[in-house]
Amino acid sequence: MNVDFSKNLDGLVPAIIQDAQTKNVLMLGYMNEEAFLKTKKTALVTFYSRSKKRLWTKGEESGNTLQLVDIKLDCDNDTLLVFVNPKGPTCHKGSDTCWNENNNSNFGFLSTLENTIADRIENKNTQKSYVASLFDKGINKIAQKVGEEAVETVIEALDTNNELFLYEAADLLFHYLLLLQAKGFTLKDIEAELLKRKK
Repeated sequence: MNVDFSKNLDGLVPAIIQDAQTKNVLMLGYMNEEAFLKTKKTALVTFYSRSKKRLWTKGEESGNTLQLVDIKLDCDNDTLLVFVNPKGPTCHKGSDTCWNENNNSNFGFLSTLENTIADRIENKNTQKSYVASLFDKGINKIAQKVGEEAVETVIEALDTNNELFLYEAADLLFHYLLLLQAKGFTLKDIEAELLKRKK
């Protein structure tokens, strides 16, 4: 990897830090060649601190380190994209990112849908909300509905109508999210379980 540290007089290149799992951008720092090499050697992200005028390994005081997963170089060879597994909050103010965000919504629209489902359950308007009315019928009815949608998805998978298959697959996923919440879980719990199985 041929990083061009010579483009800036101070020999620094921007290093964009991204969570390898959630893909959230966590922070922006700067690396000189020494910080870059130390990051690769130790697998702990190290920056050149412009305020401290020295190398600074993230978490050296707080313990909230950034464990290196991968580094990519941009097309001009002067900006780094650093994929990490963060250990604890990234921001010194306690949030997951330096933009005061926490990693609660990591699955795009599916996270939005999870939040909508949770809101409908909490408001309990069984007259206007399908979600609330289904929850009102209890866990057995929710589980039964997931089973029905799974069978319908399998039937459509064996047919040639892809539009119907996608329709039923979406129904299955929607009701699966309901079942997860009925059991007190979210997609993050499923992700954590799958990550435990990663080899």
